[in-house]
Amino acid sequence: MMAPQRGFEIAEFATRCTKAQLAMAADDIDALLLTSEADIRYFTGFMTQFWQSPTRPWFVLIPASGKPVAIIPSIGVPLMRDCYIGDLQSWPSPAADDDGISLLISVIRNHLGATGRLGMMMGRETAIRMPFNDLRTLQGGLDGIDFCDMTDAIQHIRMVKSPAEQAKLTHVCQLVSSVFADVPQWVKADMPLDNLFRQFKIRALTAGVDDVSYLVGSAGPDGYQDIIAPPNSRPLAAGDVFMLDTGCVWDGYFSDFDRNFAMHHASDEAHETHHRLYDATQAAIDILRPGVTAADLFFAMDAILRPDQQGSSQHDPSQQISSVKTGDDGVGRYGHGLGTQLTEPPSHTNWDQTVITAGMTLTLEPSLCYGNGLTMVAEENLLVLDDKLVLLSTRAPRDLPVIPAG
Repeated sequence: MMAPQRGFEIAEFATRCTKAQLAMAADDIDALLLTSEADIRYFTGFMTQFWQSPTRPWFVLIPASGKPVAIIPSIGVPLMRDCYIGDLQSWPSPAADDDGISLLISVIRNHLGATGRLGMMMGRETAIRMPFNDLRTLQGGLDGIDFCDMTDAIQHIRMVKSPAEQAKLTHVCQLVSSVFADVPQWVKADMPLDNLFRQFKIRALTAGVDDVSYLVGSAGPDGYQDIIAPPNSRPLAAGDVFMLDTGCVWDGYFSDFDRNFAMHHASDEAHETHHRLYDATQAAIDILRPGVTAADLFFAMDAILRPDQQGSSQHDPSQQISSVKTGDDGVGRYGHGLGTQLTEPPSHTNWDQTVITAGMTLTLEPSLCYGNGLTMVAEENLLVLDDKLVLLSTRAPRDLPVIPAG
């Protein structure tokens, strides 16, 4: 399959920054401080695995107008010079006492002056990537500056993917779909689960993904109990049901879907559970369009999975939009957004009122308990467009795939 172009045109980053600056202006924000890998990469194109080291902090300031300003350790200067930035300030890091904080304060003061409003990411699914003591020093050094939450605005900008982003997401999902399709051809009984994981990673990399940064799963007689565990060395046996859930990356964009398989045979209950999970994803697919909410998707799936706990209006997709109730019922979520991170907003929960819009890439991920403490989860990746819904992952079959003996 033909791979899309790597990277982005300069105009892509300019558009992203302009959207952020319009959101800032609407809330009288004078500058936006970014500290996380995903946010900095989204607005500048700065992509490196060096983020895996927690030693050094990295800062980008988006001013009210113009290009972003990078305030970073000197080790990152050559790479950052090639990114979408205006001014570039650096310091030798790690430093014993002042690891870039005084420089950051100086840059912010130069842009805001004695008073102003500084935006930061403070809400759900965000993190401020600096030591807490440095954050306190930053706040103390910016007396007269109001710290303001820009989480909703920036997350909504990132939720809607451009055509170039959509192409990358489509490509990585196609690559991973081809790897999953071949699983029944090479997985055999007596294969240790950790070797199965290793072989899957090798085959995914061979297929063309850049990294298999996330791979979890489990196996056991007629099902599994854990969906986030690393592999053990237990050999697969006849009657096992196993699941692989992977987040593979191509040019900085993730796939995130799983597949279930049975070794030689499975119980009627395991087959029925797989059917219900398929039907749950189909219920969400049937209503998924611009204008519905993440909560609507939750209730569409939950009505299939737990029909005895649904109100009559929540069984009827035509009434779900006006009848969503929020609250904690203990079942978590049935999917999420997808993009430069394995999981992004929104969350398909009974409380998330995020309105789905064209350009969003989403996962549908219902789960169901059965048997004696067993669970099963199914997941698909989708792209929402104005006039259609695109399955990025090759749809799992309704019947639980059975790998025959021999």
